[in-house]
Amino acid sequence: MISLRFDEVSPHSILPPAGEGEKCAPPLGESRKEGGGCGAWLLRKSFRHARRKLASCAAQTRLLQLSFIMIQGIGTDICDISRIRAALDRHGERFAEKILSDAELAAWRRRSTRWPERGVRYLATRFSAKEAFSKAIGLGMRLPMHWRLCEIANRPSGEPMIVLHGGLEDWFAARRWTAHITLSDENDYAVSFCVVERDVERSA
Repeated sequence: MISLRFDEVSPHSILPPAGEGEKCAPPLGESRKEGGGCGAWLLRKSFRHARRKLASCAAQTRLLQLSFIMIQGIGTDICDISRIRAALDRHGERFAEKILSDAELAAWRRRSTRWPERGVRYLATRFSAKEAFSKAIGLGMRLPMHWRLCEIANRPSGEPMIVLHGGLEDWFAARRWTAHITLSDENDYAVSFCVVERDVERSA
């Protein structure tokens, strides 16, 4: 929730700050140019102060016209790693090819070559993360959502991120959504949590 504080425009707030009203002798050049004496000069000074206050309020009002973030959906998934291992034993690499994007598939092959168990866990975390994302966007595994069009990549810091491709990317971008994903695994399970946000235009 966003909270903005506005200065109220009241008879007190548009007057010059305390003490300024007592300085009723305007600069000599100003009184000569505009005329009207001390009272007129104080009135002009009050109006200038009021304009500044109103301009400040207008600037704050424009903040309400900027976009702000709302949660569109959340999704979570827990995956039994033994089921992923069994699927790989049954279907071999074809199972990984169905779930992983090209970049993920290359990473899975490298990990599986060095240490097969790491390959199983990599596949399980990606399976779980894509399930969580599909729930957060409200589609499940229905088009345009597709396993291979949703990629779980990593930023240079190691933080996981979602990279979309093809029709799913276009569908997601058209809604001005942003996704955040986190994933983890333990001995028997992989778990993921996804939050999808949307930009909302709000007028004053």
